[in-house]
Amino acid sequence: MASLFNQTLPKTNREKILASVGQEMGVSRWFLIDQKRIDAFAATTEDPYFIHTDPERAKRETPFGGTIAHGFLTLSMLSAMAYDALPEVEGRTMGMNYGFEKIRFISPVPVGSRIRARFTLAAAQAKSPRELVARYAVSVEIEGKEKPALAAEWLSIGFFD
Repeated sequence: MASLFNQTLPKTNREKILASVGQEMGVSRWFLIDQKRIDAFAATTEDPYFIHTDPERAKRETPFGGTIAHGFLTLSMLSAMAYDALPEVEGRTMGMNYGFEKIRFISPVPVGSRIRARFTLAAAQAKSPRELVARYAVSVEIEGKEKPALAAEWLSIGFFD
């Protein structure tokens, strides 16, 4: 598991972020979406719908050939993927999820698939001298598939000294 601040990635700072709009900021490693992860998410969110948790029924009754990940599970993996792909920001005391402008679930993620995220900095704005809002265009790819699992515009806010 990647640490909260991946020391192997390049570091950046507030000024470089503001100058990097339009650039790809990072690509995460691949994450396996196995039945154990899907079942744990179903238990945590109290969403045991059969297309996620019943492999035999999902194989019989759906066009997917088996279970698929919850869309929200795929979305929730963005945090781990961001920790894995985005550079540490020098001078930032903390960062927080600020929301989404758009989320689209494009393709289902079949059990046993591997996914990764690609982050492009779509916009960055200094909200105040101590706050920076970044909007990332994020695409979650499914290994071996043409269409992504999801596309989103994800906002984060960083707080600086």
